[in-house]
Amino acid sequence: MDIFRRSLLLNAAVMAAYSALPLRTGHAADFNYQLKASRIADNTYAVIGKLEYFTGHNGGAVVNTAFIETSDGVIVIDTGPSKRYGEQLKKLIRETTGKEIVRVYNTHFHPDHCFGNQLFDVKQIAALPKTISGLKESGEGFSDNFYRLLGDWMRGTELTIPGLPITFSSEKFGDHRLELIALSGHTDADLAILDHKTGVLFAGDLCFLDRTPTTPHADLSQWQASLAQLKKVPHKIILPGHGIADPTDRSIEQTSDYLNWLEKSLIEQARQGKDMIEAAKLEIPQKFEKLKLIKAEIERSVAHLYPKIEQNVLPVISPGGR
Repeated sequence: MDIFRRSLLLNAAVMAAYSALPLRTGHAADFNYQLKASRIADNTYAVIGKLEYFTGHNGGAVVNTAFIETSDGVIVIDTGPSKRYGEQLKKLIRETTGKEIVRVYNTHFHPDHCFGNQLFDVKQIAALPKTISGLKESGEGFSDNFYRLLGDWMRGTELTIPGLPITFSSEKFGDHRLELIALSGHTDADLAILDHKTGVLFAGDLCFLDRTPTTPHADLSQWQASLAQLKKVPHKIILPGHGIADPTDRSIEQTSDYLNWLEKSLIEQARQGKDMIEAAKLEIPQKFEKLKLIKAEIERSVAHLYPKIEQNVLPVISPGGR
């Protein structure tokens, strides 16, 4: 069986398992995400997501979103997985700050980070150009999958493309100067944001903490280079895309360590001639055993990464056997 076909079969099997998860109605009939603003620095709040998969129980609220109150208004980082989430996030911002929103950033094009966009002024939503093109190319497919996985949590959600391509390196709102750092690796366009006033580094999904990193659009070498660059950025605390706020850089180190182990392990599996099913049965080091969802994410990463690794590792045999 050729590499491409095996990749499709394994990926289909993994996705079928996820889509079979029960579509429960969530916390209440009104689909309340129960969002809470956690203060992580002066005038800076995070809404911490669950370390889970997207299901009809959690409504897809597995992502960290955030907002910064400035004298000019409120800055929002990511908008969540649905219209309902965007509505509740906007209400939380209003109740917490009492101020109008002046800027929204999408850190990358994965739907849990940007499917609440329609609740905000599209002209105020900023994203890297490749994030915008990625949403235009894949957004409808993401939407179909989220409607299937999350059910009525998604009611009324419409794909909304950011209206402001980020071609600049910083913005200033009140006395908060934001450095906009264009990176890649988790996707082909990953935005990190450093608030120079507070030292908060919003890392998006370049950093995970105590949750296994996801790799559907990953380039591991670029990801590692981005993590090394983030390590050099002067900061006081990191907000990863998934996991609690991190004042110690553990999210950078843990993400890098895991990706390094994963890549080396899959290369070794390929050298041993293991097929994709066998390669997914990696022995997990003790230091990673407590990462949420690690076994399932390894299976997904094999589907995402193993075909290319096999192509790079295995010898090419010509049709004539020469």
